[in-house]
Amino acid sequence: MRTKTIIIFLVFTFFAFIPSISNAKQTQPFSTMLNINHIVDKISHLKNVTQKFNERFHESQLQISVPLVVAGILCFIASSISSAGGIGGGGIFIPILTIVAGLDLKVSSTISAFMVTGGSVANVLCYMFSTSPKFGGKSLIDYDIALSSEPCMLLGVSVGVICNLVFPEWLITLMFAVFLAWSTSKTCKSGMMFWNIESEEIRKNNNEVEEIEKGLLENESTNKGLVRIMENDGSKTFEENLIMAPKDNNNKLCIPWLKLGVLLLVWFSFFSIYLLRGNGYGQRIIPMEPCGVGYWIISSVQVPLAVVFTAWMVFRKESLQDSTLIPEVQCQNRNCPSNKLVFPMMALLAGMLGGVFGIGGGMLISPLLLQIGIAPEVTAATCSFMVFFSSTMSALQYLLLGMEHVETALILGIMCFFASLLGLSVVQKVIRKYGRPSIIVFSVSIVMSLSIVLMTSFGAIKIWEDYKSGKYMGFKLPC
Repeated sequence: MRTKTIIIFLVFTFFAFIPSISNAKQTQPFSTMLNINHIVDKISHLKNVTQKFNERFHESQLQISVPLVVAGILCFIASSISSAGGIGGGGIFIPILTIVAGLDLKVSSTISAFMVTGGSVANVLCYMFSTSPKFGGKSLIDYDIALSSEPCMLLGVSVGVICNLVFPEWLITLMFAVFLAWSTSKTCKSGMMFWNIESEEIRKNNNEVEEIEKGLLENESTNKGLVRIMENDGSKTFEENLIMAPKDNNNKLCIPWLKLGVLLLVWFSFFSIYLLRGNGYGQRIIPMEPCGVGYWIISSVQVPLAVVFTAWMVFRKESLQDSTLIPEVQCQNRNCPSNKLVFPMMALLAGMLGGVFGIGGGMLISPLLLQIGIAPEVTAATCSFMVFFSSTMSALQYLLLGMEHVETALILGIMCFFASLLGLSVVQKVIRKYGRPSIIVFSVSIVMSLSIVLMTSFGAIKIWEDYKSGKYMGFKLPC
């Protein structure tokens, strides 16, 4: 056995050196390849190449300037507000970086992907490793919604990107303004509805406190100690119970590893397709003709992937978490296949619009989830979880395909990480104090309103510049 191994090794070694022998006249002899001076020259050449690469890397980084610092401060504030609603905030980051910092749209988009990723990482860390007694001790993240929505959202983004290439700039800006204005109005109405529900709950609990206090006062001789307790902290207890249901000692963090594994499989599958296909700026890891046969074949693989993953979720026997619904909101049963399809269809629509408008789908799917009656806390946690997968895919794709200004993107991404932590902690304290989860809905409305103003203004300026320059403003081919 050892003799056979040695023979095989020698044969492979012989064939490995055939190219060197056949090209001996064109290259250096084998004896000179073993020369110490030759090896030293190769090492010094490699060192020079590395040095030039580092110099070029540092030259490509953005220099710290007043507009960039101002843009960073504005993005910090925007990230802290966006984190409360569980949305990425790309609709605010891109206009700020473009208008305030004066960056190119391509650079702003790549940096924005890292900023959204930083904020979503903070959100996921806060939501994933904590339970909510209000929803039966389960995590605020509804993994069923994420699993049934993520494949269609990623597919929708690809379709939306193609539509973005075909549609003229004025049509995209008009569609963005109309849809986001409608979505913002619906979100505000949902916020008012949740606010009224919370007010009714607070009123009922206050009435219960008063009735208990009256009953205890009538039996003061036997219940003096209990009256004192209720007078001191009774209202506080009921305010806490409005946010959290009675605590269960058996509430333990239970992470659905199977669902997480499937989500990671979905992420890796679509990421591989995006990486092979390349981005809109012609960057890809394998040589491929843009919009050629290979390009469309690789792109079409996303359709069966999304169908298979979604069908597995829709037709499996396990039921969805009904505890994440608001009881006061009239909703249909989520556990029949026809109603389970609502979530992937919403995700497909949100992904398509997000791809057309060049923003994340979190800003678009959050109002839809609120509209069908998903609790604000669950909506924020689930949307941030979904944004995490889509934003990391974009950021890694930009990084592997050779983006510029990596150092600036990482700094701003870390900044958004801490901004999101700050925003989440403030919002959670306010909710615990006042018993108003609807604050999350109003924070989403604020972000969407700012996005309408910034993105529409930015789009209008760009359209006017194109019109003045005489640029073609009609429909285009995708290639």
